[in-house]
Amino acid sequence: MPEADFVPVAKTDDVPLGRVKVVEVNGRRLALAHCEDGFFAVDDVCTHDGGPLGEGTLEGCLIECPRHGAQFDVRTGQVRRLPAVQPIRAYPVKVVDDQIYVAVSE
Repeated sequence: MPEADFVPVAKTDDVPLGRVKVVEVNGRRLALAHCEDGFFAVDDVCTHDGGPLGEGTLEGCLIECPRHGAQFDVRTGQVRRLPAVQPIRAYPVKVVDDQIYVAVSE
């Protein structure tokens, strides 16, 4: 992915381990998660009913929707627990020094 596609979204200190921060990139709301495996970005919308994933809890690398408990893996966007059946979109993330970058393509 070209360097120009990555945009800065937060500092590493803005997203403590085990937490999620909602950011906006090119008009799209993303849930930026920090788990043991690193930083990951997914759409901030549950595919079950449109719930705000960024308001949910992060356990390991699984984010849980606060509305009905659907879970998604923030590394891949894959569903890990019903009632959701469709995955969420995951985005490339890179960290340079203390800056987190996300690439969002249309």
